[in-house]
Amino acid sequence: MTKFFLSLLLCCFSTSGAFANFILIPMDADVQKNHLKAYGITFLALSKQTKVSWLLNYRGGSFLLPDADWARKECQLRGVTYEVLTDNAANQILESISSPSQNMETVVLEKAPKVAVYSPKGNAPWDDAVTMVLTYAEIPFESIYDEEVLGDQLALYDWLHLHHEDFTGQYGKFYGSFRGAAWYIQEKQEAEALAAKLGFEKVSQEKLAVAKKIRDFVWNGGFMFAMCSATDSFDIALAAEGVDICEPMFDGDASEPNYQAKIAFSKTFAFTNFILERNPSTYEFSSIDMTNKRRIEKEVDYFTLMDFSAKWDPIPTMLCQNHTMLVKGFMGQTTSFDAENVKSDVLVLGKNESNNEARYIHGIRGKGFFTFYGGHDPEDYQHRVGDPKTELELHPNSPGYRLILNNILFPAAKKKEHKT
Repeated sequence: MTKFFLSLLLCCFSTSGAFANFILIPMDADVQKNHLKAYGITFLALSKQTKVSWLLNYRGGSFLLPDADWARKECQLRGVTYEVLTDNAANQILESISSPSQNMETVVLEKAPKVAVYSPKGNAPWDDAVTMVLTYAEIPFESIYDEEVLGDQLALYDWLHLHHEDFTGQYGKFYGSFRGAAWYIQEKQEAEALAAKLGFEKVSQEKLAVAKKIRDFVWNGGFMFAMCSATDSFDIALAAEGVDICEPMFDGDASEPNYQAKIAFSKTFAFTNFILERNPSTYEFSSIDMTNKRRIEKEVDYFTLMDFSAKWDPIPTMLCQNHTMLVKGFMGQTTSFDAENVKSDVLVLGKNESNNEARYIHGIRGKGFFTFYGGHDPEDYQHRVGDPKTELELHPNSPGYRLILNNILFPAAKKKEHKT
């Protein structure tokens, strides 16, 4: 990077054009007091039409923005550590990052993405890790569900998160343990009523239609993020299009004979060659999930983030920005993905090598991107139905939650052309 370009970059971030100061929001482990709210400050800057420089691999993936009274005030109010830099100091950092010998890169974030969370209307914020961290980080979002998706409202958004949904129409496979529970019966009735209202005979048919709309959203250039059961159930629904895989307690009639042989893996985003779980009482969708295959004690359950070239592979580098490469594992209905079932063109961003499981994966479909993250709550190791909510005030520096927020900022980076 030439000195001329560095000067031009600094001018882009300058509000006054002369003698500009800059605010550095450091993201290293020992300095930043609140990593999660730091993303909220960055998002707020973008909302104010202020460009932000994301310094990949520099001090944990720090942020550089023009100095302003509002920025200092918000950092102080939210407990976010910041440093004020002179024009010259900022220039030295950018010059160091540009060196070919450094595995670092500067990515300019230009515009705050419009964020949607696909979630049932009655869900509390703590039912979903993404909703919870967005609320804590003070990043605005809108909740949408089936009516909005089928009404083509996805076009209003840049980034979509899928709540822990079951797109197969099997009601989360909770039948074995909770079929007599009042909440299960009510949710099943509500899902059936919504499907009928929208013109479908079965919930599975309605959820497939939703999944296909979301698929098209990605193919047309959208960014989609999903956790836990929304990952594998989404792919299973796409692969089972036109095939009845639901047993009578779910949709009123028998499943198709030999339905496993009719699964079309070519239609999925991330997974292939998986075996569906036929037992309706088993709390599992398919062989994709590693929950029942794992033999890892909680104390040693970690996964490693992959190390990418910031200059040549800025996208995976952005998604892996953190103050540690070792992240605590956490469980969910879909805890992690069997590496044998991950498609060859899908990039593994985080994995547990000893168990051959992928925890965090990313891919390109059409003009858009998707990221799947296994597990339910990065700071609740084995979240169960009815467990109390996680208090993020106790986990302001959570590496697991940082991965979610990396995905929020990803669409703000200038998009480059890519091949499918």
